[in-house]
Amino acid sequence: MDFKYFSKNGVALPLAEAVVPLSNIEYQYGFGVYENVRVVRGRPLFLDDHVERLEESARIIGLEHPFESTAIHHSVDELIAKNEIDTANLKLLLLGGRSEAEASLFILPLNPLFPDKKIYRDGVLLVSHQYERLFPHAKTLNMLGSFLAYRKAKAADAYDALLIDRQGFVTEGTRTNFFALKGKTIYSPPESEILLGVTRKYVLEAAHRSGFALEERKITLADLKEYDAAFITSTSSKILPVRQIDDASVDVSAPALRELMTAFDDFLQKTT
Repeated sequence: MDFKYFSKNGVALPLAEAVVPLSNIEYQYGFGVYENVRVVRGRPLFLDDHVERLEESARIIGLEHPFESTAIHHSVDELIAKNEIDTANLKLLLLGGRSEAEASLFILPLNPLFPDKKIYRDGVLLVSHQYERLFPHAKTLNMLGSFLAYRKAKAADAYDALLIDRQGFVTEGTRTNFFALKGKTIYSPPESEILLGVTRKYVLEAAHRSGFALEERKITLADLKEYDAAFITSTSSKILPVRQIDDASVDVSAPALRELMTAFDDFLQKTT
């Protein structure tokens, strides 16, 4: 879709004006936070959660700003209407300034990149990469480590890189949350050490409704042979089965995994 407008500080402007000056030192140093919101049939999914996390990310890194959540909601709705959006991703980009008044909020419409349908059947390849994000609960612009990990994944023709902490435990992907599965118990890396994904939240809600249990557990790559399956989640991908991590194969046909995928698809259908 050819979008014509973006939003800056609550004002819809021509997309050609969506620029950040090279002299912006806060942007250069990554003093900002962001969210990606999926729009389906003109409706922004889970917008309350995304705005809440945007504000929490800003709080964690000390980014003061004047933007109220109700105003952000209004800007999103206005931008969707202005561009006549049916399906898209919206990037909410909150940049810090030297003072609260100098902070800026950009909302940019983007064409979504959805995974090929066959990988929901066949699963995805992941590569491991040792890296720990500085602020696990904040979605910040400090992305160099994740960028290098993701570049490693792309060079290996993998879907994402799975981040490993200094003790050798799996935390998350560069843009995904990670889970292992045994029977109808879902195992997640400790929530204190990962970004609490919005899609992750609703996958777990759908899972609970379908009789799945959740357990937080530190997981190493060597532990994966003890589980029936593994999967990742994100805004654009929903639930993706994992077929391989580095050289280790993972089963993608576990009945409980397929049940969970169906349960979440059904959940989204009712939500949208």
